[in-house]
Amino acid sequence: MFEKRAAVFLYAVSPVHLGAGQAVGVIDNPIQRERHTGHPCFAGSGIKGAVRHGFETIGGDASLIDRLFGPDAGSADLHAGAVSFGDAQLVALPVRSLKGGYVYATCPQAISRAQRLLGLIGIPEGWPALPGIEEGRCLLANPALLSGDKLHLEAFEYTAQVSQDLPRLSEDLATRALPADDGYTFFRDKLKTDLVVLSDTDFAYFAQNAMLIEPHVRIDPDTGTAKERGLFYTENLPPESLLIAPLLASQTRTGKKKDDKEDWEDAAGVMLKIKNVINGKLLQIGGDATTGRGLVVAKVVEGN
Repeated sequence: MFEKRAAVFLYAVSPVHLGAGQAVGVIDNPIQRERHTGHPCFAGSGIKGAVRHGFETIGGDASLIDRLFGPDAGSADLHAGAVSFGDAQLVALPVRSLKGGYVYATCPQAISRAQRLLGLIGIPEGWPALPGIEEGRCLLANPALLSGDKLHLEAFEYTAQVSQDLPRLSEDLATRALPADDGYTFFRDKLKTDLVVLSDTDFAYFAQNAMLIEPHVRIDPDTGTAKERGLFYTENLPPESLLIAPLLASQTRTGKKKDDKEDWEDAAGVMLKIKNVINGKLLQIGGDATTGRGLVVAKVVEGN
């Protein structure tokens, strides 16, 4: 039973390809998506595997790996780990804007799901309730993004309403989701001012079609040249995307009686150890690591 709960915000600082396998459509290597929303997501197993793999590199004690994540499958002393990551769900997506470069787009559905997760782990967020938003309309806090009363995102025009309540949500989200380091000041400030709330339908369109698509060519190892019919396309979540995932901790397990456990740790100690290692750190998640893909910054927010 997991006794301690937290949320992990994952902020992409490079394109991220957490793959879903091959597909028969135009995109050969798609990213993982939720079945019911179509939003990009990170499977919890992928997050946990990435953190385990890079644990020592980002400053963790190698002797803690088996206790926190469980031993390798071939170990003679198998037991479950004490840390669990849930699936990361999308909170905000960068969308190209006529003014301001890009905005952080979201929707009532994405915000409500993040709000629900924070509430379940005991974090009072106090976000204002968002009204229903019709297709073709949006809420925003920064009127400087507008041309008249219109907001232009990609090739689309939205009738915008300036919300006096939205800054309360965006400021709290920016403070919780991004590290307090000076290097993230620009992005915290932009998230505070340039959060735009679209309808669930309009946001779902961008979540499906505003990804980064990269062409690749397979190389023949014998000739060093491109293989015939070797062109393929890989989908990536764009940088500046924001996701949130649950982080759960239990007491450590060893398969021994409690009195015999030399390195036994309670759930609070486990949560402290994992938080101290990953909070504010740059993690590598997903494929194409050698080309700089999959870099995300983790921010842990503990619940009560």
